[in-house]
Amino acid sequence: MKQTYIKIGLILFLPAAFAACKKGPDSNIQDRGNFTENGTALRDVADFPIGTAINYQPLTNEPKFAEIVKRDFDAVTFGYEMKHGAIVQSNGTYNFTNADAMVAAVGPMEVFGHTLLWHQNQNATYLKNYAGITVPAATELATNPGFESGLTGWSVFNSGNPAGTSTITATSVTSEVRTGTGAMKVVNPTGYPGSQWRVQVSSGTFNTTVGAQYRIAYWVRAASAGGSIRLSTGGAGSAQYQGDQTIGTTWQEVSWTITANGATTSFLFDLGQAANTYFIDDASVKEVVVPPSGGAVAAKLETALTDWINALVGRYKGKVKAWDVVNEPFADNPVAIRNNSNTTAATDVLVWSNYLGRDFALKAFNLAKAADPTADLYINDYNLESNAAKLDSLIAYVKELKAKGAKVDGIGTQMHITRSTSYAGIEVMMQKLAATGLKIRISELDVRALMGSAAGKMTDDLLAFQAAMYKYVIASYIKHIPAPQRAGITIWGINDANSWLYDNGKEFPLLYDNDYNKKPAYAGVLQGLKGN
Repeated sequence: MKQTYIKIGLILFLPAAFAACKKGPDSNIQDRGNFTENGTALRDVADFPIGTAINYQPLTNEPKFAEIVKRDFDAVTFGYEMKHGAIVQSNGTYNFTNADAMVAAVGPMEVFGHTLLWHQNQNATYLKNYAGITVPAATELATNPGFESGLTGWSVFNSGNPAGTSTITATSVTSEVRTGTGAMKVVNPTGYPGSQWRVQVSSGTFNTTVGAQYRIAYWVRAASAGGSIRLSTGGAGSAQYQGDQTIGTTWQEVSWTITANGATTSFLFDLGQAANTYFIDDASVKEVVVPPSGGAVAAKLETALTDWINALVGRYKGKVKAWDVVNEPFADNPVAIRNNSNTTAATDVLVWSNYLGRDFALKAFNLAKAADPTADLYINDYNLESNAAKLDSLIAYVKELKAKGAKVDGIGTQMHITRSTSYAGIEVMMQKLAATGLKIRISELDVRALMGSAAGKMTDDLLAFQAAMYKYVIASYIKHIPAPQRAGITIWGINDANSWLYDNGKEFPLLYDNDYNKKPAYAGVLQGLKGN
């Protein structure tokens, strides 16, 4: 059933009631006026782009969604489909299928590119593996290392003098096994001082890289004190020998790192030195993986960033005429350029600035300019209307980037705000952004209104407060941002149910309800654009 929103203005007896008033730094008593809509498309009353955020699913599967996008707006930003995580695959290849389909679907509408460099919504697993931030687990090279298959894969080279004096067998006796169900048992009744090689058991041969290091490890104990064992190598290279290891009656790990000198290698247990009974379990041989240096990681990430920006910007050159090059570079409290300490870790997070340093944004802007010299390039962040230190830091950083030669054409202020966001904070932000002389965008506007209200639903008052906030934001933008600097306003979505904030009815932040009926918020935006 279609819903019609009509808000009857409250009768107020003071002339000042028609102006927005403050009752505190973070709260507004808003003009709950008549927010009805007359059928006018937003794009028809603005002399700058009025955009909306879209995503693949509603655009391609909900006809009403697509109809409203093309009827009421003249620009679109893809909420996810042009981000790193949407396009970059686990092997580093690119899949542009959804982005291409969306570009085709919106036809001649202006597309704003979002985003080239962000710490979230990335294939961070690929990036960390590629750059060496995540050190891959080394492959086990030993065959049957836990002796769960008896002595399969192991060979007896020597068994005493004469041969057969010692016995080498598999054991499944619980007291003789460290883990699992099997171990190797060596009974040497005769010691051969200085001749460990008299009793030898060899692993299978495995491939090695000359010059690479390999860690050989195993667990061993003896039936009585005073045991002795060592490792040695066989295979294509020359033999290497570990020093003798004294073995006691409790399980102990013995390890030895070698540098391979042949294309194939094996390792041998040498147990001829001292008469004893030995139990060996959980053998292992793995290549030593050396983490790359910080400089090596940065170099790999620069390569990944270069390839990514060239591929994305190059593909849509001419269709996408402006880009969010750097998104959310600053952490909030305290305000600082992001690093791994001030940014919450998640599977899709890689903080570029942590590895590329303060000039991470300079690199990104230079790459974007090279990929498309004609595109407008933006830096974008949130909470600028409520965090003065963040606003000032962002403006100063933009000045720093431009001094270093970066092509920064504009600043985006996201404005994911609430019905009670401070009007004063909005005013100050608009004035300071205007003073930069750069193009200014409201890049991701939505207004939370429910905010845990006891009513649990959008009442007439909440709808009116939300509409008033939308109106105020638009009016403040037009008032303070000079016309040549007005790069546009993007509402971050169409209808509540498709909003990133909806969460099964916990918020209703957009201009259309779940059934695609216009809310008072739509009239608020329209009135703000018209100046009435």
